[in-house]
Amino acid sequence: MAREKNQQIRVALFVTCLVDLFRPSVGFAAVKLLEDAGCSVAVPKAQTCCGQPAYNSGDQGDTRAIARQVIAAFEGYDYVVAPSGSCAAMIRDHYPPLFDDEPELAQRAHRLARRTHELVSFLRDIRKVDTVDADFAGSVTYHDSCSGLRELDIKQQPRDLLRSVRGLELVELPDAETCCGFGGTFCVKYPDISNRMVTDKAAAIEGTGAGTLLAGDLGCLMNMAGKLKRRGAAIRTRHVAEVLAGMTDTPAIGEGEG
Repeated sequence: MAREKNQQIRVALFVTCLVDLFRPSVGFAAVKLLEDAGCSVAVPKAQTCCGQPAYNSGDQGDTRAIARQVIAAFEGYDYVVAPSGSCAAMIRDHYPPLFDDEPELAQRAHRLARRTHELVSFLRDIRKVDTVDADFAGSVTYHDSCSGLRELDIKQQPRDLLRSVRGLELVELPDAETCCGFGGTFCVKYPDISNRMVTDKAAAIEGTGAGTLLAGDLGCLMNMAGKLKRRGAAIRTRHVAEVLAGMTDTPAIGEGEG
């Protein structure tokens, strides 16, 4: 798309259900990071869930209905960005095949898919951001969520940006690529397996000695934060966007709750 010199690109923020309902600070951090990267940010009011829970449960009818609404809500923007690898992957990889029997809608789904990115990947790969203006005093470790890693090839991007944060020490997490056991509806369908996985993950996180756990998907973070809290671990949990944006004045995930 041709643009006038110095004209800002128009980015629509896909907020995600979990951010909207449980952690709005992640959305505000995403807006700050995008604006700092030279983007004009809009938050379409008509957006809803990406449809992933219905899709994972085999409910094609509701998934298609939700996808239709999302496609309509996010047309007309240069890019769509989500602070979640799983939601971005749902739109990018799983929307187009939903409409193989509707050519016109399939084309619209493909156009949306090509413009959709996870937040940190968008900053690093599309906007070529290599440093952020943020401070964080302490050590952190980073968990690679399954969707971001395996569907969107997000691995080095968050680490590159975290290393530019003043005062931050990045400690690598052993088996960082191993699932935390959340998996959307997986943790509901297979609670015993999920609990065993997050127990192993929590032990590995504690073993790093880091004071803060970071990741790019709120579902993973809430799952791990809950287990760490039940284990009595003195480890704070945050979305990576909050640290990159320098917005860490809010309580960490799970703090002050039950």
